Amino acid sequence: MNKQVEQIAARIRELRDVLGITADEVAKRIGLDRAEYDTYESGTCDVPISVLYNIAAVFEVDPAELMTGEEPKMKEYALTRHDHDIKVERTDNYSYRALAFAFKGREMDPMIVELRHTEDTELTSHPGQEFNYVLEGEVEVTVGDRKFLMQPGDSFYMDPSKPHGHRAVTPQAKFLTVINERNDMHSWWQ
Repeated sequence: MNKQVEQIAARIRELRDVLGITADEVAKRIGLDRAEYDTYESGTCDVPISVLYNIAAVFEVDPAELMTGEEPKMKEYALTRHDHDIKVERTDNYSYRALAFAFKGREMDPMIVELRHTEDTELTSHPGQEFNYVLEGEVEVTVGDRKFLMQPGDSFYMDPSKPHGHRAVTPQAKFLTVINERNDMHSWWQ
Protein backbone atom coordinates (compact mmCIF):
# COMPACT_ATOMS: atom_id res chain seq x y z
CA MET A 1 0.00 0.00 0.00
CA ASN A 2 1.28 3.49 -0.66
CA LYS A 3 2.93 5.58 2.03
CA GLN A 4 0.16 8.22 2.18
CA VAL A 5 -2.48 5.56 2.80
CA GLU A 6 -0.34 4.11 5.59
CA GLN A 7 0.11 7.57 7.16
CA ILE A 8 -3.62 8.32 7.06
CA ALA A 9 -4.36 4.91 8.60
CA ALA A 10 -1.81 5.58 11.37
CA ARG A 11 -3.39 8.98 12.12
CA ILE A 12 -6.85 7.41 12.34
CA ARG A 13 -5.59 4.68 14.67
CA GLU A 14 -3.63 7.11 16.88
CA LEU A 15 -6.45 9.65 17.14
CA ARG A 16 -8.98 6.92 17.94
CA ASP A 17 -6.68 5.70 20.73
CA VAL A 18 -6.17 9.23 22.08
CA LEU A 19 -9.93 9.82 22.10
CA GLY A 20 -10.54 6.50 23.86
CA ILE A 21 -12.99 5.24 21.24
CA THR A 22 -12.99 1.56 20.34
CA ALA A 23 -12.68 0.39 16.75
CA ASP A 24 -16.05 -1.37 17.18
CA GLU A 25 -17.67 1.94 18.14
CA VAL A 26 -16.19 3.82 15.17
CA ALA A 27 -17.20 1.07 12.74
CA LYS A 28 -20.75 1.05 14.11
CA ARG A 29 -21.09 4.86 14.03
CA ILE A 30 -19.95 5.09 10.40
CA GLY A 31 -22.04 2.12 9.29
CA LEU A 32 -19.30 -0.40 8.48
CA ASP A 33 -18.71 -3.88 9.76
CA ARG A 34 -15.63 -4.20 11.95
CA ALA A 35 -13.63 -6.26 9.43
CA GLU A 36 -13.99 -3.60 6.72
CA TYR A 37 -13.12 -0.80 9.17
CA ASP A 38 -10.01 -2.73 10.25
CA THR A 39 -8.74 -2.79 6.65
CA TYR A 40 -8.82 1.02 6.59
CA GLU A 41 -7.27 1.53 10.01
CA SER A 42 -4.52 -0.99 9.31
CA GLY A 43 -3.63 0.65 6.00
CA THR A 44 -4.16 -2.53 4.00
CA CYS A 45 -6.93 -0.79 2.00
CA ASP A 46 -7.24 2.83 0.98
CA VAL A 47 -9.84 4.83 2.91
CA PRO A 48 -12.52 6.14 0.52
CA ILE A 49 -13.06 9.88 0.89
CA SER A 50 -16.62 9.32 2.15
CA VAL A 51 -15.33 7.00 4.92
CA LEU A 52 -12.59 9.50 5.78
CA TYR A 53 -15.21 12.23 6.20
CA ASN A 54 -17.36 9.96 8.35
CA ILE A 55 -14.42 9.04 10.60
CA ALA A 56 -13.52 12.74 10.91
CA ALA A 57 -17.11 13.45 12.00
CA VAL A 58 -16.92 10.78 14.71
CA PHE A 59 -13.59 12.21 15.94
CA GLU A 60 -14.93 15.79 15.61
CA VAL A 61 -11.93 16.89 13.53
CA ASP A 62 -11.50 18.32 10.08
CA PRO A 63 -10.80 15.63 7.43
CA ALA A 64 -7.64 17.57 6.53
CA GLU A 65 -6.26 16.68 9.96
CA LEU A 66 -6.52 12.99 9.08
CA MET A 67 -4.93 13.60 5.66
CA THR A 68 -2.07 15.84 6.81
CA GLY A 69 -1.71 15.47 10.57
CA GLU A 70 -2.28 19.21 10.97
CA GLU A 71 -5.36 21.16 11.94
CA PRO A 72 -6.49 23.88 9.48
CA LYS A 73 -5.64 27.34 10.82
CA MET A 74 -6.76 29.98 8.30
CA LYS A 75 -10.04 31.79 9.10
CA GLU A 76 -10.34 34.70 6.64
CA TYR A 77 -8.86 33.12 3.55
CA ALA A 78 -6.63 30.27 2.43
CA LEU A 79 -4.34 30.65 -0.55
CA THR A 80 -3.18 27.29 -1.84
CA ARG A 81 -0.22 27.49 -4.20
CA HIS A 82 -0.05 24.86 -6.94
CA ASP A 83 3.01 23.27 -5.39
CA HIS A 84 1.73 23.31 -1.78
CA ASP A 85 -1.61 21.51 -2.03
CA ILE A 86 -2.23 18.08 -0.55
CA LYS A 87 -2.11 15.31 -3.12
CA VAL A 88 -3.49 11.95 -2.09
CA GLU A 89 -2.91 9.01 -4.39
CA ARG A 90 -5.64 6.61 -3.41
CA THR A 91 -4.83 4.03 -6.08
CA ASP A 92 -2.78 3.78 -9.25
CA ASN A 93 -5.88 5.00 -11.13
CA TYR A 94 -7.23 7.67 -8.76
CA SER A 95 -5.69 10.63 -6.99
CA TYR A 96 -6.92 13.99 -5.78
CA ARG A 97 -5.51 17.33 -4.73
CA ALA A 98 -7.20 19.08 -1.79
CA LEU A 99 -7.36 22.79 -2.64
CA ALA A 100 -8.72 24.42 0.54
CA PHE A 101 -7.40 22.18 3.32
CA ALA A 102 -5.90 25.10 5.30
CA PHE A 103 -9.22 26.96 5.76
CA LYS A 104 -10.69 26.32 9.19
CA GLY A 105 -14.46 25.84 9.28
CA ARG A 106 -14.90 25.43 5.53
CA GLU A 107 -18.26 24.21 4.35
CA MET A 108 -17.03 22.85 1.02
CA ASP A 109 -14.05 20.80 -0.09
CA PRO A 110 -12.83 21.65 -3.59
CA MET A 111 -10.50 19.04 -5.09
CA ILE A 112 -8.92 18.25 -8.44
CA VAL A 113 -9.41 14.56 -9.18
CA GLU A 114 -7.10 12.80 -11.63
CA LEU A 115 -8.20 9.48 -13.12
CA ARG A 116 -6.53 6.90 -15.31
CA HIS A 117 -8.67 4.68 -17.50
CA THR A 118 -10.33 1.68 -15.88
CA GLU A 119 -13.16 -0.58 -16.98
CA ASP A 120 -14.83 -0.67 -13.56
CA THR A 121 -16.42 2.09 -11.51
CA GLU A 122 -16.17 1.90 -7.73
CA LEU A 123 -19.37 3.27 -6.19
CA THR A 124 -19.49 5.23 -2.96
CA SER A 125 -22.00 7.42 -1.15
CA HIS A 126 -21.82 10.23 1.38
CA PRO A 127 -24.12 12.95 2.70
CA GLY A 128 -24.34 16.48 1.34
CA GLN A 129 -24.04 17.70 -2.22
CA GLU A 130 -21.38 17.30 -4.91
CA PHE A 131 -20.44 19.32 -7.99
CA ASN A 132 -18.12 18.04 -10.75
CA TYR A 133 -16.61 19.99 -13.67
CA VAL A 134 -14.53 18.13 -16.27
CA LEU A 135 -11.19 19.81 -17.08
CA GLU A 136 -9.50 17.19 -19.30
CA GLY A 137 -10.41 13.91 -20.95
CA GLU A 138 -13.73 12.12 -20.73
CA VAL A 139 -15.31 11.03 -17.46
CA GLU A 140 -18.16 8.59 -17.02
CA VAL A 141 -20.25 9.41 -13.96
CA THR A 142 -22.41 6.63 -12.57
CA VAL A 143 -25.31 7.43 -10.25
CA GLY A 144 -27.24 4.34 -9.23
CA ASP A 145 -27.78 2.42 -12.48
CA ARG A 146 -27.51 5.50 -14.75
CA LYS A 147 -24.32 6.50 -16.58
CA PHE A 148 -23.44 9.93 -17.97
CA LEU A 149 -20.53 10.67 -20.31
CA MET A 150 -18.90 14.03 -19.58
CA GLN A 151 -16.41 15.97 -21.68
CA PRO A 152 -14.29 19.06 -20.90
CA GLY A 153 -16.56 21.92 -19.90
CA ASP A 154 -19.43 19.66 -18.80
CA SER A 155 -20.63 19.86 -15.21
CA PHE A 156 -22.67 17.60 -12.97
CA TYR A 157 -24.42 18.39 -9.66
CA MET A 158 -25.74 15.52 -7.57
CA ASP A 159 -27.05 14.14 -4.34
CA PRO A 160 -24.07 11.96 -3.36
CA SER A 161 -26.07 9.94 -0.86
CA LYS A 162 -26.99 7.86 -3.91
CA PRO A 163 -24.30 5.32 -4.86
CA HIS A 164 -22.07 7.05 -7.40
CA GLY A 165 -18.64 6.86 -8.96
CA HIS A 166 -16.36 8.20 -11.67
CA ARG A 167 -14.05 6.57 -14.20
CA ALA A 168 -11.86 7.86 -17.01
CA VAL A 169 -13.07 6.79 -20.44
CA THR A 170 -9.97 8.28 -22.08
CA PRO A 171 -6.47 7.21 -20.98
CA GLN A 172 -6.47 10.06 -18.44
CA ALA A 173 -9.04 12.55 -17.20
CA LYS A 174 -9.16 15.37 -14.69
CA PHE A 175 -12.10 17.07 -13.03
CA LEU A 176 -12.82 19.62 -10.34
CA THR A 177 -15.11 18.38 -7.62
CA VAL A 178 -16.61 20.46 -4.84
CA ILE A 179 -18.14 18.46 -2.00
CA ASN A 180 -20.29 19.75 0.81
CA GLU A 181 -20.84 16.94 3.29
CA ARG A 182 -22.74 19.07 5.77
CA ASN A 183 -25.03 16.98 7.97
CA ASP A 184 -28.00 19.12 9.01
CA MET A 185 -27.18 20.25 12.58
CA HIS A 186 -23.89 18.35 12.91
CA SER A 187 -21.20 20.89 12.04
CA TRP A 188 -18.10 18.79 12.72
CA TRP A 189 -15.82 21.28 11.00
CA GLN A 190 -16.35 24.07 13.54
